[in-house]
Amino acid sequence: MSINFPLLLVLAVLIRGALVLLDLLVAWRRRRRAAVAEYEGSVGQPDQSVVDRLNKEPLLVEYGKSFFPVLAIVLVLRSFLVEPFQIPSGSMKPTLEVGNFILVNKFAYGIRLPVLDTKVIEVGEPQRGDVMVFRYPSDPSINYIKRVVGLPGDHIRYGTDKRLFVNGAPVPEQLLGKAPGVLGNAVLYKEQLGDVEHLIRKESRRNAEPSHEWVVPEGHYFMMGDNRDNSNDSRYWNDPLIADEMQGMVPDENIVGKAFAVWMSWPEPKLQNLPNFTRVGLIH
Repeated sequence: MSINFPLLLVLAVLIRGALVLLDLLVAWRRRRRAAVAEYEGSVGQPDQSVVDRLNKEPLLVEYGKSFFPVLAIVLVLRSFLVEPFQIPSGSMKPTLEVGNFILVNKFAYGIRLPVLDTKVIEVGEPQRGDVMVFRYPSDPSINYIKRVVGLPGDHIRYGTDKRLFVNGAPVPEQLLGKAPGVLGNAVLYKEQLGDVEHLIRKESRRNAEPSHEWVVPEGHYFMMGDNRDNSNDSRYWNDPLIADEMQGMVPDENIVGKAFAVWMSWPEPKLQNLPNFTRVGLIH
């Protein structure tokens, strides 16, 4: 079962805030009047318990006041500034490895309301080469991370020679050498996508697929993983509920944010395998 954490966080903030507000406007005054009446009716020195009761808050209110500022700060940070994610698969190798903990800029592509995900302030648009987190078009409850390859209006072609073409021009790539791969030898390339220079990985023993072409509609983006032969991305998505020209495309409303840094790695969260910080740095 998928847990909608943003919704739970918003509800927690609203409930805690409502308890505090209700106490300030109504319950606190009633408690104080009752305690003062008992205080004034006491004979001689007032009982200390009466004085304590003047300042005593119900447990729910006390917890509400304690946790409300913390939850509110977390909500603001997570919804509008930075959100952490963990990489679950190898589709972005060698840029990102399984178990990398990353930070995602939530305002790079516009400020959106939590839960509703409605953009309320325009800030910027995705650029070719950005590493972007988004909600999977066929199941928005799942977050995906891929690289932006196609912008609205772009013509994308992925050929039988495993070469990427954008608007008729081949994307520049430079062979770096071989690396171990699941299916044999994996070949690493340095690719220049837009203004971003990054590494990609191809399986030299994986047969090339037939050439395909796509035109990116307005308000949509074409996404690919850096691990080109082991990535479930826009080349393969096929949703029968959307129009043909939208197949494989990520709509603007599904954007979560721009991944910009790795802050920790923990491939296997076990006691004997502690987190490490060997891959800490900016994402290119």
